[in-house]
Amino acid sequence: MRIAVLKERAAGEYRVSATPETIKKFSALGAQLAVESEAGLRASIPDSAYVDAGAALGDVASVIKDADIILAVQGPDPALLAGAAPGAMLAAVLDPTGQRARVDAYAAAGLEALAMEYMPRITRAQSMDVLSSQSNLSGYKAVISAAEQYGRAFPMMMTAAGTITAARAFVMGVGVAGLQAIATARRLGAQVSATDVRSATKEQIESLGAKPIFVESVAGIEGEGTGGYATEMSEEYQKAQAELVSSHIAKQDIVITTALIPGRAAPRLISDEQIASMKPGSVIFDLAVAQGGNVEGSVPDEVVEKHGVKIMGYSNTPSRLAADASALYARNLYNFFSAFWDEETKKPVLDEEIGDAIRLTRGGKVVSERLLG
Repeated sequence: MRIAVLKERAAGEYRVSATPETIKKFSALGAQLAVESEAGLRASIPDSAYVDAGAALGDVASVIKDADIILAVQGPDPALLAGAAPGAMLAAVLDPTGQRARVDAYAAAGLEALAMEYMPRITRAQSMDVLSSQSNLSGYKAVISAAEQYGRAFPMMMTAAGTITAARAFVMGVGVAGLQAIATARRLGAQVSATDVRSATKEQIESLGAKPIFVESVAGIEGEGTGGYATEMSEEYQKAQAELVSSHIAKQDIVITTALIPGRAAPRLISDEQIASMKPGSVIFDLAVAQGGNVEGSVPDEVVEKHGVKIMGYSNTPSRLAADASALYARNLYNFFSAFWDEETKKPVLDEEIGDAIRLTRGGKVVSERLLG
């Protein structure tokens, strides 16, 4: 069983799909590892660390040759994968709906493409969930980046010259990223509030010491999605939420938006009118900016100033913490393959519940129900 680890080529992508730690673990399973030269440099992992861990180094062609499993962070160009073993598995974040032509090319090449972002949110797959591990770091980075742009201190400070009041931070969307954003803002000393369309998150918000901001008067909210994700809200709820947010957001210094709906453009949470109601010097970090943005006027990788408010967001937030993000992502991949590793054949044998959920292509065809339905 030969496993290839590719260097990422997408702009702004500094992560890597394997670390010396996971190289050793895969080797212990009986696999041979080949890593493309300089694959880990931007994640602070030199080539020598991979060699010391037992991997072979080479250019992309030599690494891919006869590979049974190909590991990457983002979906690689299919042209790079020529020479892999027939039916080789490709595990990465593949953006199946946004890169459908690329998925078709994987099928035509005879690859078994596995979209790690489709990992079902079930208990036994938690350690394999790349979205959760990367979102956790994204929530942290969003607050740290907003704090850097904010021209004032976060915590309350009592000094001989007078008292500095604590910053007010508002987190919109309480998934993994939102919960980490709440925790980080609290650790920095801000007064934190948060909202979500899922009523079940209220207790989570309170458990972190933040104030929940929820619409209470509207019945039939369509917020509870399947698999731990939020779904779209009813029109009645959207109107009520907009009114509540408008009154609350005007008092905030920092706003972090995290709302995403899988397979769709990010929902719009903050309008230009609401931005104008905020205090000059306030900061909004839009974690969904790469998927269309939760905030009107947000631009990926730029700080835009509107009505005296700074609006920012990164196209690839986890990559801004490349070393830690790579460590977690690599463990996700190892946890996934090792859970299905057959000791006799020395290869992974996927089950239906998880295998069918993430498999996009097999046997020269696109087989994912999410793409065919």
